[in-house]
Amino acid sequence: MSHMNRKLLLIIFISIIILLSACGNNNGSDKDKENSSEDKEVNIVIADDPDFLDPHYATASMTYMIILNMYEGLLAVEEDGTLKPALAESYEVSEDGLVYTFNIREDVLFHNDEQLTANDVLYSYDRLLGTHSDEPLTSELDAIESMEVVDEFTFEVTLNEPNSNFLYMLTALNAAIISEANDDVQNESPVGTGPFKFVEYRPGAKLALEKNDNYWQEDVPSLDNVNFVFQSDDDVAILSLQAREVDIMGIPAHRIEEVENDFTIETQEANSTLLIAFNEDVEPFDDVRVRQAINFAMNKDDIIESIFSGYAAKLGSNMSPAMESVYLDGLENMYEQDIERAKELMKEAGYSDGFSTKITVSSHRSMYADIAQIAKENLKEIGIDLEIEVVEWGIWLEQVYTDHNYEMTTIDLTGRPSAYEILNDYVSTNDNENFFRFNNAEFDDLMDRVLLEDEPEEQVALYERAQEILAEEAAAVYIADYQFIWALDPQLEGMKYYPFYFHDMSEVNYK
Repeated sequence: MSHMNRKLLLIIFISIIILLSACGNNNGSDKDKENSSEDKEVNIVIADDPDFLDPHYATASMTYMIILNMYEGLLAVEEDGTLKPALAESYEVSEDGLVYTFNIREDVLFHNDEQLTANDVLYSYDRLLGTHSDEPLTSELDAIESMEVVDEFTFEVTLNEPNSNFLYMLTALNAAIISEANDDVQNESPVGTGPFKFVEYRPGAKLALEKNDNYWQEDVPSLDNVNFVFQSDDDVAILSLQAREVDIMGIPAHRIEEVENDFTIETQEANSTLLIAFNEDVEPFDDVRVRQAINFAMNKDDIIESIFSGYAAKLGSNMSPAMESVYLDGLENMYEQDIERAKELMKEAGYSDGFSTKITVSSHRSMYADIAQIAKENLKEIGIDLEIEVVEWGIWLEQVYTDHNYEMTTIDLTGRPSAYEILNDYVSTNDNENFFRFNNAEFDDLMDRVLLEDEPEEQVALYERAQEILAEEAAAVYIADYQFIWALDPQLEGMKYYPFYFHDMSEVNYK
């Protein structure tokens, strides 16, 4: 073989080695290439579609995971649950606790490039209160007696009585500020002031957001595009993650091993309440003895271990230990599994032979059906024949949450930074959220009193007694606050976690 031929073969051989090396060390190189280009994009798996894009109509916790990137309130919640200024850069409160004066930022533009003024705040609150339509969209602002635009960037609210929880009502979770110019199409083409703005929504597929170049906070956001990809099937979602088609998803605890070597694993206290609820307007769940019997029949430890691999804190009431300042410890042990005690209570209630009932669960997360199956086996031991009905998420929201047309269900109630908002779900007059149909005069009185109480220690005492009542009355089977386990592209940084459902993408970036 000639020297020239040997040299040519050597060049070809080296070229092949370089090519194979490049292919063998891909490890997300497509993502590297993408993120070194002009647009930085992140794809996030969400279990199901939002119920509304209009924040004043939205009720589903998964919706807020997404839309809080588009909307803001006068105040915002920090990671520790405290409040910070948002669209209001400051505020003052009168000595009698009735008048709140908010100073609105002068450098905020809506996504339609209109400037935010105090008139937009008034419009948003009027819309929520139903001032001009006689159709209130919330009861959260009922404490407001009157509102006034003092000048272009000063807004004043007068309450009908002092309210210790009022400021928590002014975040985007309860009172997002929207543009009046967009009123008729807010749900189809949402406009807010947040770090990301709406691009498109394809039901069953994705919701796309893009960077708000005019955002009032400097150097935020870093990403150019954020896509929320709707996928309720964990198997499909994990395959998409492993194929680098998505960058962030919640991982079931028992599947961490499949992804932990290639992705960053982070855990988050959910501050949520996973429970089995009863419709107390329906017999026999109007009898506290039946509710207590079901509590004694359930094996919460089995659920925590089999479904969450231990990544959960057992609960005894509708409050998580994540709410450390108000959480009442010890209630989680009130209903340790005791089949004999459960049978005694069933007999006392006149159901010694048991009864048949139905548990309606949403299909958007497999754990609901799994919990229902465990409940079916547990309740069989005390003579209760439990039929499991699985429905789509939208049907569950309408049938169970809104119309109260159900007997039993299982769901996890989203965490909220305000203890009052968490427990307010059980106030008898709260028709919007009390799908349990729980009705207890002492509980209602406590919740009235805590709003008027300005001493923090006394507020805690009232919240603790409210938790005791929910446990004593067996308002639900309180199972656990499970941890969120997130798998992230290892190149990502800047994720922030809150005591409620929110994928805050404002400070996320590639390393």
